[in-house]
Amino acid sequence: MFCWIELLSPRRFFKAKSDHVKEPISEIRLEGIWRRFYEEEAVTAEMIFSPYKGRMNEIPESKTPFPHRAGNIYKIQHLVWIRRLYSYMVPYVSKSPRAAYLNYRDLNIGTNSNKGNTSYAQASIWGVKYFKNNFNRLVQVKASVDPMNFFRNEQNIPPISVPWWKKRGN
Repeated sequence: MFCWIELLSPRRFFKAKSDHVKEPISEIRLEGIWRRFYEEEAVTAEMIFSPYKGRMNEIPESKTPFPHRAGNIYKIQHLVWIRRLYSYMVPYVSKSPRAAYLNYRDLNIGTNSNKGNTSYAQASIWGVKYFKNNFNRLVQVKASVDPMNFFRNEQNIPPISVPWWKKRGN
């Protein structure tokens, strides 16, 4: 509980990134992670491992916007992002695309244009990482319920029609 309260403190600011892990990380590779925590720049670094599995595997990824269920062992949240540690994790986390958890917003993977009229192609850069194949469906929902893009942020789903050639997979 103390750590949670500390995270909510207005005096503590941090950068976070996330990954989803599909295969166990070997003990030797985990030792490589630990070595990076002892580097000088890692003084305030944290990694939070959140286990998945169980009932999460029973829910098809197309049933909710959150698709990272079946096949993932756990999620990692990297706090106070260390570029070398994040790079070190590449072989051990999800690929094509490297998935991310929406609630740990990662603006390094892209943001909407300043004018708010982001293209489907631009938004799919982060949209597919957060929502996988559900992104196309969420774009269609956004277009029907919020066509004026009232509800928006740096990485919102754009209210545009998906071209017919993008719809084939759903």
